[in-house]
Amino acid sequence: MNAPIRRAAVVGAGVVGVPMAALLADAAEGPNVVLIQRASPSSAWKVAALNQGRNPLGGIEPDLPEIIARAVSAGRLRAASDPAEAGPAEAILVCVQTDKAGLEPDYGPLFGALDGLAPVLAGRRPARPTLLVIESTLAPSTMASVIRPRLAAQGLADGRDIDLGHSPNRVMPGRLVERIRSGDKIVAGLRPETTGRILDLYRTFIPAAQLQPADALTAETVKTLENAERDVRIAYSAEAARFCDAADVDFHDLRAEVNRRLEGAGGLLIPTVGVGGHCLPKDGILLLWRMIGAGRDTTDSLILESRRINDEAPALTAARIESAFGPLHRLALAILGAAYRPDAADTRNSPSMALARILRPRTGHLTLHDPYVRAEDPRLAESGLADIFTNDLEPALAQAEIVVIGTAHAVYREAIFGEAVAPSARALFDGAHLLLRDEFAVRPLVFEGIGKGRGKPPAELIAAVEAGLQAVRRGLANEIAGLAAFLREKPEYGAGPDFGLETIRSLAGTCATGCHMAETGPVDAMPEYPGFHPRLPALARRAWEKKR
Repeated sequence: MNAPIRRAAVVGAGVVGVPMAALLADAAEGPNVVLIQRASPSSAWKVAALNQGRNPLGGIEPDLPEIIARAVSAGRLRAASDPAEAGPAEAILVCVQTDKAGLEPDYGPLFGALDGLAPVLAGRRPARPTLLVIESTLAPSTMASVIRPRLAAQGLADGRDIDLGHSPNRVMPGRLVERIRSGDKIVAGLRPETTGRILDLYRTFIPAAQLQPADALTAETVKTLENAERDVRIAYSAEAARFCDAADVDFHDLRAEVNRRLEGAGGLLIPTVGVGGHCLPKDGILLLWRMIGAGRDTTDSLILESRRINDEAPALTAARIESAFGPLHRLALAILGAAYRPDAADTRNSPSMALARILRPRTGHLTLHDPYVRAEDPRLAESGLADIFTNDLEPALAQAEIVVIGTAHAVYREAIFGEAVAPSARALFDGAHLLLRDEFAVRPLVFEGIGKGRGKPPAELIAAVEAGLQAVRRGLANEIAGLAAFLREKPEYGAGPDFGLETIRSLAGTCATGCHMAETGPVDAMPEYPGFHPRLPALARRAWEKKR
């Protein structure tokens, strides 16, 4: 058992850093914590908010506001903007977002955070190395071949000045505290001693979490795979839902029957206006980064094709709205929801904002509403939507003739079934699966949406969609097997003795979102139903035939 850590720092006041810092500071045997947030134009305000004991994240986050207030009041948690404040820390958690630029990682903010810490830590020569844990999502091989050399070039040697590790977060807005407290968490040091130190620290403030030791390459691969796998399943589900909409078939009934047959293992998901958030749109690219950079053939990649399918969603939703309600150029529309997920304030890659950008020039008048997103959110300005955005529902609905649900905030359900429904509305389009057709039948509005067909799915269609899903799952397993073999080829990528498909499959299965990898093997059964020609199963079959 390592000696307890009494002073810690967390870098990054986002959806990972804030709850991690608060829980660490609130633990009975936890350290005093300083949360470092750089003084950027969009986020500098978070420092003052946190020092006042307020949650800066917005949305509905059970328990988090109380934990923050308690830790600040006790003098165990404070915020600052100067990286030098992390100098006395015995452990530092780096919780800065990463992104993609084209088909490779964009580590600009992460490098900025590490470069800011380097001069603070270099030359300290503490009694034991400072524990430095990267919580950010990383492309496979980044810890060994990018982060460690970068820090070494700035005078920070792993094992001498720092103990360098990676523990990728698995948080979800709306469930931040719950996921950190009770979810499985992968812990990976670049050296075994570091893994032990991370385990000791995390057990002090998340004792109920299931901590899973691994090597860094496995941790990087598993985290990016979890989101890539979900992105693929959403894409195939979207293909099925788009066919259902064209054929006027109820996708919800179809999904329920297919998933019943699969007993919940890797079933159909629920496609909406699009796939937003920070993780799913980028993590498949990060997962394949090294293969793409090496010039390996990725033309049959299910992961890359799924990105294209999901990126099409906002434009196809706009076309569905026009098809359902006719020309929009003289009509007033209201889009409800700017955040990318229900009851949260996060607008990163928001599909409903993408939809608003597409519809704005096609409508007579457009309003965008969200109860949780701040009017100062920089993405509203970047998208050119700030002037049509409001936090006030009543004026948002005042002129609307067509109401589009873009995000399934619970307050919208209350508004639609309450007295606040738009007085001028004649139609409603549910793009977020907030409502069922049957329960809306009593309303006087025309009701359409994604997956809201009127017909029951024929048995033959159910069988075809299930066959296609099984082909996609098998094809993805084959793709990951090829990736794992590739990553083992170069020692500098950091593969440990246990790195491989089975370890990856086992750890991915501990994710709360349900990453159930199929077995590898032939892609034989294909969907057969008139007019249903999904792209992903055909790609899986083609990739297998090439392999043979």
